[in-house]
Amino acid sequence: MLPTLAAIESAAALVHRHMPPTPQYCWPLLAQRLGAEAWVKHENHTPVGAFKLRGGLVYVDALKQREPHCRALIAATRGNHGQSIALAARLHGIAASIYIPYGNSVEKNAAMRALGAELIEHGTDFQAAREEAARHASASGAHFVPAFHADLVRGVATLWLEFFRSVPALDVVFVPVGQGSSINACVAVRNALGLATRIVGVVSAHAPSYALSFAAGRVVEAPATTLLADGLACRLPDQAALDVILANVDEIAQVTDAEVAGAMRLTFAATHNVAEGAGAAACAAALQRTPTIAGKRIGLALTGGNVDTDVFARVLAGSI
Repeated sequence: MLPTLAAIESAAALVHRHMPPTPQYCWPLLAQRLGAEAWVKHENHTPVGAFKLRGGLVYVDALKQREPHCRALIAATRGNHGQSIALAARLHGIAASIYIPYGNSVEKNAAMRALGAELIEHGTDFQAAREEAARHASASGAHFVPAFHADLVRGVATLWLEFFRSVPALDVVFVPVGQGSSINACVAVRNALGLATRIVGVVSAHAPSYALSFAAGRVVEAPATTLLADGLACRLPDQAALDVILANVDEIAQVTDAEVAGAMRLTFAATHNVAEGAGAAACAAALQRTPTIAGKRIGLALTGGNVDTDVFARVLAGSI
């Protein structure tokens, strides 16, 4: 069940005790390139550089209310979810162990460690790390934090509440899709406010499981081989997230790593903000659709800016 407006507003009060609302700007150069009134929601400005913090704060707060004696959390991540859980766990004095796949982002790993998390490498993709994390949590008695949960959605919905209230009458929003919390949160707020905004989900063409599932009307597993949009590297969709998407989302776009790299360069040139691969996916999808968005008021979720320095340098140089 999607959160109510009252539940989202309550979550916003909690989130805003730890961070201010993030800004949304209509950048002239970006609007010019897209041919639309393009508003960017800057989730790269949160204390962990990504939208996931909102979900982590709400999830761990709710967990401590349900299980006040909880002392250990286990989660799996490609980076931003892990940072959010690590920061929220630290606030509550809880130990956090985060499972990551081998070859994960060096700088996201460093950020999680700086927040006090213990990192454990396992498997070659997120799903493998997720399954091992769940197994270890069950064996050890630690609390397993899923990648998709109603409390995560409720927390992430606070970004969409800020966005939709700050920029009225958006014609369409482009929402990157990893495991599905942000797009479910977007649906929840859009519906709660009674808006007619179209919602376009964005996945990596190299991790198309949600796009294939959307087309088939059922969960379809697919390889996740993206080299740039690690935040979108989902191999196995969540059934509950997919159910909401099928009932409420207008379209799922697929963007290649080359298109994401181009959007990262455009975002930097037009706004001088750094977007990681997943964070630039919304812009990449909008660039695919310039004829259909011409003259419209659109929303782009810049979901994070946590890209490794060497990777971003190669993107700016045009070698990716």
